[in-house]
Amino acid sequence: MKITPFLVEEWMNEWEVGAKYNIAETCVDSVSVDELFELTGEDKEAFLNEFCARRLTYGDIEGAPAFREGVCNLYKTLTNANIVPTHGATGANHHVFYSLISPGDRVVSIMPTYQQLYSIPEAFGADVQIMNLKKENNYLPDLEELKALVTPGTKMICLNNPNNPTGALMSNELLKEIVEIAKSVDAYILCDETYRHLTQTDEWSDSIADIYDKGISTSSMSKVFSMAGIRLGWIATRDMSVIRSCLSHRDYNLISCGMFDEAIAAITLKHADKMLERNKGIVRENLEILDKWVASEPHVSYVKPEGGTTALVYYDLDIPSREFCVDMYKTTGAFVTPGECFEEEYSMRIGYSSDKQELINGLAAISEYIKIVLEIK
Repeated sequence: MKITPFLVEEWMNEWEVGAKYNIAETCVDSVSVDELFELTGEDKEAFLNEFCARRLTYGDIEGAPAFREGVCNLYKTLTNANIVPTHGATGANHHVFYSLISPGDRVVSIMPTYQQLYSIPEAFGADVQIMNLKKENNYLPDLEELKALVTPGTKMICLNNPNNPTGALMSNELLKEIVEIAKSVDAYILCDETYRHLTQTDEWSDSIADIYDKGISTSSMSKVFSMAGIRLGWIATRDMSVIRSCLSHRDYNLISCGMFDEAIAAITLKHADKMLERNKGIVRENLEILDKWVASEPHVSYVKPEGGTTALVYYDLDIPSREFCVDMYKTTGAFVTPGECFEEEYSMRIGYSSDKQELINGLAAISEYIKIVLEIK
């Protein structure tokens, strides 16, 4: 099977190690196992003694009940039977396409977004139609444009909420209007909700799995819960035919997830309120820092994010984004992601949920680089 190179992941693989100021990172400042137990108040010694006595079998094939119960608590209408554990949200997205999409199926996706949401169905031979999100519309879907793309027979609509890379957040009302469009042709909606709950206000953000019976939510422990290292995600849906298809296909490529991963995730989700309080505090404080920097730097602009951990920041220099980001990395050590990876030139994706001082230093390094470029010109 031929597939388009995954630009953002290839960029991270090539440049992340060795970065002086890593503000390309999209996970909220990661925690150690020690920090997890300190934050939750759970007994680390008792947990390790119990786990170390367990035999390392395949574990619960369909997922540890405590982990799936913890995932359900992030939704309003789901039970354990509605959850399929996967290897991260990347595994979840791939698995949904692998389980449901056939050659010729019409799939409508957005851009910019995480490349999986259009490149994977394209590689499977789907008829992929792209709806471009526009800066002047705050990177929110245009409903009239969506209606034109969602023709009879459309199999799936792919969304990302909050959006990566822009941080745009669809309101509950907008999501419900998109659901009505999907219902008109009996299409699935796959919504990558990897950054859900990381918002700038305390208003509840609906999941597509709660508001649409053919809604499929994917997410993971990586971004919201600061645990990319345990490589654990999930598919969540009330459509039991989707669950059955995903479990059937899972026998061929996954079987089960790691016992230790699910045990750690179960503890984290048992205390999700504490982790969310920590991480919402980080993204809100750090976005204020980013926002003030954008306001003070005359050569950059953006639409301020409403959710997630990333912002798409444009610059007014006549330098292609990859050249800009590589030269800046080599000159100052500042590491961001070029807009080229999202087909948005003259821009860069900045991850603002890292350590606060690293963000401050990284933004200062970007300003330093812009100054150097202007002096040369």
